[in-house]
Amino acid sequence: MLHLKDVMPKISLVATAVAATILLSGCGEDAAPSGTVMLKTAFNQSENNPQYKALISFSDKLEAATNGRYKLEIHPNELLGDQRASLELVQSGAIQMAVVANPLVENFNKNFSVLAMPYVYDNPEHQRKVFTSGVLDSLFASTKGTGFEVITAYTAGARSVYTKGAAVTSPADMNGKKIRVMQSDTMIKMLSCMGGTGVPMGQGEVYSAIQQGVLDGAENNEITYADLKQYEVAPYFSNTRHVMVADLLVANETFLAKMDESDRELFRKLAKESTQTQFELWDKALDGARQTAKDNGATFTEVDIKPFQERCKPLQAAMLTTPEQKALYEKIRELAK
Repeated sequence: MLHLKDVMPKISLVATAVAATILLSGCGEDAAPSGTVMLKTAFNQSENNPQYKALISFSDKLEAATNGRYKLEIHPNELLGDQRASLELVQSGAIQMAVVANPLVENFNKNFSVLAMPYVYDNPEHQRKVFTSGVLDSLFASTKGTGFEVITAYTAGARSVYTKGAAVTSPADMNGKKIRVMQSDTMIKMLSCMGGTGVPMGQGEVYSAIQQGVLDGAENNEITYADLKQYEVAPYFSNTRHVMVADLLVANETFLAKMDESDRELFRKLAKESTQTQFELWDKALDGARQTAKDNGATFTEVDIKPFQERCKPLQAAMLTTPEQKALYEKIRELAK
């Protein structure tokens, strides 16, 4: 279990922010009605993010369904600290909820790593089915006893390869290509199994590295691709969809236990429904990002992912080290049929 002493420099600043919001809540024209429990929720990105908008929708529905007894108080842009610090705050009960990256929760249960394996999902619709089917319920409940519980999962999009020169349509097209990846051993291995060479590098260096020929391309989702204008140096976006990242909505365990049973059931139901909403919002944001890139000369190419999947099977096998992981993987794959 993570401990507060591991992140004390950040927590001290976060505690100040939390204290300030506690003092301010209930003040001003937008103050909650008397008796409303404000669920402080940490979020690390902006108000324009589809996940933030899904949280707003969740809050509105929760407030209406509980006759104003509960409402989310969402703090975007890391106002309550980064994701690691936010998870600590949820564990301690200083705040009620946070959206955190899947790898952080892997520290408590390694089975969560299955959610981020290469080609575990065939496409975004497959990932949506997995997140909304209930097949992950026992996994999400497995963190009980650590101070938090995973309530639902949101998509952070599919990562695909984009290059200069020509589109990638097969593993053979990846031969000799240097592709920027996150600073992760798994990502480096993944690019190798796809046929290319993964080069770990900070995001801020990618544009110039492609421009100068240090890289042949990179991999990310369409929204980042468009926001960072990487279409200017790598105009060929190939939908390899090799990894689909999960972000997790977590809630404080004690807070959940103290809720009235009927309110808790509503809370869980509406949280799961917000996943569907978030996927729809993400799709709309993707449409806008793709159009922006196309308007600036980018070409999007659909790719047969089966050859890439086959080449990555040895890496998948190496990542499935326990019977529980293998069983979860099979359940996820079943939903692709």
